[in-house]
Amino acid sequence: MKTVLHRASNTVNAHLTALDHFFSQLGLGPAIVRRDDAPKLAPRALDARQQKRHLRAVERRPLARDRAIGRLLFYSGVRIAELVALDDNDIPLSARKGKVIVRSGKGETSREIPLLDGTARASVTEWRTERASWPGAADNPALLLNRRGGRLSTRAVDQLVDELATDADILDDADALALSAHILRHTLATNLLRAGVDIVVVAELLGHARLDTTRRYTLPTHADLEDAVGRLPTDQ
Repeated sequence: MKTVLHRASNTVNAHLTALDHFFSQLGLGPAIVRRDDAPKLAPRALDARQQKRHLRAVERRPLARDRAIGRLLFYSGVRIAELVALDDNDIPLSARKGKVIVRSGKGETSREIPLLDGTARASVTEWRTERASWPGAADNPALLLNRRGGRLSTRAVDQLVDELATDADILDDADALALSAHILRHTLATNLLRAGVDIVVVAELLGHARLDTTRRYTLPTHADLEDAVGRLPTDQ
């Protein structure tokens, strides 16, 4: 796969994992093959220009609910399952402050995330005003409702994020959509660490049980590698 098909290390390892499952289903146990050492790079995050395009695309959404989703994912870094599990009273707001209370995160842990961005708080307030006229608003405690009055699904949020990626023209090198709720979470972590926030604080905000998980965001990105090589002297 590496020498003939020229596949990347992550692709090679994904195929080997599939073979492991196949052999295990046959009762033969995992295939005895050494995994390829993949490059140690930070998880994908949006760069500064992509972040601005994402926020502009969020601003253009006609529904206050969708604007609230786009900004909550960006400014709180909640996982998509944590987002749809939020009840209306899980985001208490005041004139200058707010917070997102995750009551049952990964590993059944809870945490509180300060919500200080004014546009994010305003979006939640606007949605609450609009939400009052939606089906199920009086009976369903969920913060995010669908058109039938039920709790919004993770699939619906995924679809919204795909639409935001298309609107903001956020694509990867293969011209595929390069935006997801998890990439927005990666973006928050990267922004915080590069702003000098202590890694322990970032781990708490993200709900990481182990610092090694958070430490991945301190690794270089492809852009960092390009910037480093771009600093070399040239003869032009």
